[in-house]
Amino acid sequence: MRSWAALSRLTSILLCFLFLLPVPSSSSSSRPQWTPQRVPVVLAQQTQDRPAPHFLSQARLEVTSPCDPECHKKAPRPNYWDLRRLLAYETLHSNGRLTETAVGIYGYDPNANTSPAYSAEAPGTSRRSHVRRKRQIFGHDGRFSIAGQNFLLKFPFSVAVKLSTGCSGTLVGDRHVLTAAHCVHDGKNYVKGAQKLRVGFLKPKQRDSSSPFSNFTNHVERGPGPYSPPSNDRMKFQWIRAKRTHVPKGWIKGNANDIGMDYDYALLELKKPHKRRHMKLGVSPPTQRLPGRRVQFSGFDNDRPGKLVYRFCQAGEETSDLLYQHCDAQPGASGSGVYARMWDGRRRRWERKVIGVFSGHQWVEREGASQEFNVAVRITPLKYAQICYWIKGNYVDCREG
Repeated sequence: MRSWAALSRLTSILLCFLFLLPVPSSSSSSRPQWTPQRVPVVLAQQTQDRPAPHFLSQARLEVTSPCDPECHKKAPRPNYWDLRRLLAYETLHSNGRLTETAVGIYGYDPNANTSPAYSAEAPGTSRRSHVRRKRQIFGHDGRFSIAGQNFLLKFPFSVAVKLSTGCSGTLVGDRHVLTAAHCVHDGKNYVKGAQKLRVGFLKPKQRDSSSPFSNFTNHVERGPGPYSPPSNDRMKFQWIRAKRTHVPKGWIKGNANDIGMDYDYALLELKKPHKRRHMKLGVSPPTQRLPGRRVQFSGFDNDRPGKLVYRFCQAGEETSDLLYQHCDAQPGASGSGVYARMWDGRRRRWERKVIGVFSGHQWVEREGASQEFNVAVRITPLKYAQICYWIKGNYVDCREG
């Protein structure tokens, strides 16, 4: 027991160094940097009422698709009118009213492969994916369970929230939560609980002053063998109702068995501000621009109920809309904001930004072999413009990503 406590304490110290200590200075040219860029304008036009939803099915925490990276790369590039149709969106109000809004797109070249600032193709992105035999946990389970107020209430872990439908989400505004569309809509209709959707924030049950180390040794629980929850469990969820839910028509046009998974994202507007620091949005750069090609996210995996689970891994293949990786995850983590940490040259500081939404586990059958991926929806310039418009309510504050 004493050796395990020492190991837990050492792991906590290492994680503290990883997240809280400043990065040693180096020349700005060698730092991976966020590249400022002008993004297109996605502007709401006419809005009309739609028939009230039925809320019949349960939310699906796993998304499946027969379309692998090569399939997505071969998909026809949407033209301007396709994009307007895909980026039109529905808004579900807490009183059950449903509206559909058409959008206009300005300042966008549909023939461009990606944004001007991130135009380089990642080397080796066309390689074939590895064959995996295990579902969602790839080899050794590399997830960290975060516990203890000193970490749970500190940025960036504090931006992770839980949805009442069973998914996760990320705070991206004073009262806005980014999540996956399939957490509220199954592609055909809104799921049970979507009308009275609630967002849960982990908060302490009571103050624990019994020991100065009570919240220190339980920061991180990770080790070989079966998972055992931390003994110092003094956190609970405080819930806030969602006022509006925005879902792009690109998701609603079909379901996850279609290219609609490219649009598996949604934005929730809460009924009141949450009073926590949120994470900024960023346009997803190519994977070779990421430090160590690393992505990371935190969510509420179902196999560790009530616990916030953090993970990081190297990004793999990518398409213009999707990012493939083998970060260990379980159902419940879908909807988490995938983020990266890079240098902000203007503000002269390191900054974390959300660059994608974790969609979930995908598996396909190809040439008789089962290939498995964990997939995130990338925040492209157009998606950035749309989500930012949902948050800000105007396009003037959304011209630079």
